[in-house]
Amino acid sequence: MVNAQPQSEQSLAPNFWDAVLDFSRTITATIGQQLVKDFGVIAADRKADGTLVTQADRWSDEQIRQAIARRFPDHGVLTEETEHIFPDRDWCWVVDPIDGTTNFTRGIPIWGISLGLLYRGTPVFGAVYFPQLHQLFHGYWLADSGLSGPTGAYCGDRLLQTSRDNPSQNHLFNLCARSTDVMTQPFPCKIRLLGVASYNILLVATGAALGGVEATPKIWDIAAVWAILQAAGGAFVSLVPGPVFPLTVGENYGDKPFPSLVASRAELVPIFRPLVQFIGDRYAE
Repeated sequence: MVNAQPQSEQSLAPNFWDAVLDFSRTITATIGQQLVKDFGVIAADRKADGTLVTQADRWSDEQIRQAIARRFPDHGVLTEETEHIFPDRDWCWVVDPIDGTTNFTRGIPIWGISLGLLYRGTPVFGAVYFPQLHQLFHGYWLADSGLSGPTGAYCGDRLLQTSRDNPSQNHLFNLCARSTDVMTQPFPCKIRLLGVASYNILLVATGAALGGVEATPKIWDIAAVWAILQAAGGAFVSLVPGPVFPLTVGENYGDKPFPSLVASRAELVPIFRPLVQFIGDRYAE
């Protein structure tokens, strides 16, 4: 159970992290093979929040939940399509069965399967697989968790490092569809819109972009990439008061947005934040 014992007492089974990575690789590859068959040809419904959902999202959600229950029966699950209440478990997987459903349904091949593993409410591992780009990102951010294990962020076997560059019109900053008001003012970078929250943030982790903003991401959009980005040297900043993590046991995260800024390094936050803070102010309580 969460906070059942001091962090320093936590011990892990031998090869625990190998099992976590192997599971993430295997389940996302398996699910991805089927989803590619449905890409661009499956009909979508509109959810209450205006986002799209397909039968493929629901199938992926179910398959991943069942796989987690078999491989890690003591772990909890929080998913976009079914399980929205954060459980009273030390370990919890946060799942986005298809991040980028609009791209998926419209035939744009930038969409992925996102798995974040939380320990006592805070991500310590993330994996995101983009089947049609043949890219698997993963990373470990153990920080103050009291856990020991591997470090670093990767795309395949390539170690990721965020850019150390300063902003210019030859560098990129990523927006989401609900943050385009940023473009009404001068901005120190070129703007890109990708349509997938996780890929928006991962391009900062790879060094391809210097920053990005997401106006209304849900917890399953950011749990995995929160760990990967920071493991690569980047900064993740909430645009509303209070930290994103740790999550609260018993809270419903189904409709809760987390306006967020990401930057390739902490020194760029004072440059970007004044330009995007108005996005967070819309959702501040």
